[in-house]
Parts: sequence; C-alpha cells; structure tokens
Amino acid sequence: MRAVVYRGPYDVEVTDVPDPTIEQPTDAVVRITTTNICGSDLHMFEGRTNVEAGTVLGHENMGIVEAVGPAVTRVKVGDRVSVPFNIACGTCRNCLQGWTSFCTRTNPTEGVDGAAYGYANMGPYAGGQAELLRVPFADVNLLELPAGDEHENDFTMLSDIFPTGWHGTVLAGQQPGDDAVVFGGGPVGLMAAHSAMIRGAARVFVVDKEPDRLALAERIGAVAVDFSAADPVEQLIDATHGRGADCGVEAVGYQAHDPSGDEHPELVLDNLVQSVRTTGGIGVVGVYVPEDPGAATEGAKEGRVAFDYGTFFMKGQHMGTGQAPVKRYNRQLRDLIVAGRATPSFIVSHELSLDEAASGYEHFDKREDGWTKVLLRPAS
Repeated sequence: MRAVVYRGPYDVEVTDVPDPTIEQPTDAVVRITTTNICGSDLHMFEGRTNVEAGTVLGHENMGIVEAVGPAVTRVKVGDRVSVPFNIACGTCRNCLQGWTSFCTRTNPTEGVDGAAYGYANMGPYAGGQAELLRVPFADVNLLELPAGDEHENDFTMLSDIFPTGWHGTVLAGQQPGDDAVVFGGGPVGLMAAHSAMIRGAARVFVVDKEPDRLALAERIGAVAVDFSAADPVEQLIDATHGRGADCGVEAVGYQAHDPSGDEHPELVLDNLVQSVRTTGGIGVVGVYVPEDPGAATEGAKEGRVAFDYGTFFMKGQHMGTGQAPVKRYNRQLRDLIVAGRATPSFIVSHELSLDEAASGYEHFDKREDGWTKVLLRPAS
C-alpha cells in the first residue's frame, strides 16, 4: 500500500510499504478514507523528536472496516468508523477509569503510559497516513459513524483535535457564562474555542498572530487577540475590566515563539498565569516532552520548563494537563455534529491526495497563509 513515511528532518516520502494484517484476534484493518496532518506531526517533521526513520506517520484517521479478527464482536466489516489516536486495551486500571490516553498495556516504551499511531515514543504502531491501518483492540477503540460520506470533514476531527480541544476546556474547568481564553489559534486551539462556545462560554478570546487563524476565530464568534500588536496579557486584562479570564487553554506547546520568532517554552504558561483570574483554571493540551535536545534553554532540553509557578500558587489557580482520552468525548461530539450543533470542519483549508502529502507537510509547517488544516485522501 501507499503510505507517508518519515525519512528525517523536513523529509517525508510517500512510498510503498507492506499492507497491515490481522495480527491478533482483537484486531481490525481499516481502509482509510480521510487522514489528517496534525500540528503535533510537525514536531517530528522538524526533527524535534526521536521518531525513527521509516515510521509511517498519521494518528488522525477514519475509514471503513476492511477486516476483523475472530474475537471482534461489536465492529463488523463495512462499518464506517473514527479511529481515536489513543490505542487503549480497555481493561487496565487507567482505561477502566476513563483515561484511555494513559493505557498501561499498549506501549512497551519504558516510562510511558499511553500509545498512539505513528508517533514518537507512543509504541510500535504504524500510522494511518496510508491506504490501510491496523487497529488493535478494535471493539474498544473504534467509534461507529453513520454510513455514507456525509459529515466526512467534520467526523475526521473526532480522532484527535476536536476531543483534544474539548478536553482543554474540561481541564480548565470551564463553566457556562465564563470568559475563556485560548492561547494558540492552530487546529487544536480553534477546536478549544469552538468547544468553549458550545459549552456556553460568555466570551472566548483566541490569542495568535497569524491573520488566517484569527479570522477563523472571529468567524465562529470568538474575540481575536493579536499578540504581535500588543502584550496579550494587557489586552486580555483590559477586555475583562481588570479581572482576567475565568479559565484558559494552552494549545501551543513546547515550541512557543514570541512575535520575533524566538522560542520560549514557558511563554504561554506565563501568559496564562497572568491573564487568568485568581482561582481560575488552566488546561494544557499543547504538547510538552521530557526531552528536547533542540530546546532554547538547558532546562527545557531536559523537559524542565520554568514558568511563573510562584504567581500561579499565589493566585490559587489550578492546572490540568495531558493527552485527551478521546473515547471519553467522541460519541457525544459525533452526535453534536450529526445534530448540527458542532461543525469542526470550519478549519479545513486543503484536501489533498496522499501523494501530495510531502507538499502538504511543507506548506503547513511554514504556517503559510491559508494553510490551517490539511486533509489527505488515500483513495484520490
């Protein structure tokens, strides 16, 4: 089959790789209809992880079930499904408590709980930027979708970024009537803003500097805050009459940059501590890593990000972190899409064939104007 394979920094290739097969009785093989390039894929693309050359990339996947193992009883051949990026066993302690993003059985990497497709340190699983994908524990992991091709561009967000954005607002403790701020207007940040609006926020502020991202934020009713125009903290404090936002979401991660392009891994955390009110909540769904040899500071190279913890403590704020347990949210988010209450496809800018993936990575990584979310169609 054709697949997107990582070769090295800034180098991905679409090439032939062996077809996946049923390896365990609980497996399924899914023929991919849509797979997305995720912002977190760019960390690997830029050489900022230890992903191995030859890895098939892609953790945002959906498609049609092509084959199932003899122990699969719920999912059947021909089902249209969303594939959560988490690979969960469904029976370990974390899975049973709803934390499928921290499954203790699926990742043999020492010191890491939680597995995913085609990602550094997340286990030996090929990704889905390909024609076919093997899905372990299929009955646990696959979410059935309505048959046909309706809502394809909305449903493809269910594998990762829509639940991740939603998770950010949950971690932040967002309540109806809150003023919420989202730092980062990329796909996850825009999904967090969309989620906050659905969850009843009075106002949602989206902080970024890219005009296309800020325009999308305004399109869904959020307030755009351009951090290259003025200090974002001052803008947010002024907009909330000195009080600060009730809660905030960090949707940037460890490669945060100032307007000049210099990297400061603590930048967004500091801004959130300063711009969220006392006793407010912060949800961190931007990616941070325990080792980053390419980091701007010696501490950050070891995963030590020195943010303004003293002010965070004095303000009595609370913070939640970590990858989203997609299964906790994806059924409800699917139903919001079907009901017309959620339309996460508003971020889609480009739909490419699989063979155009390398070009898609290059344009998306450069944050070129208008490249806000890239979908790949293996069947094109």
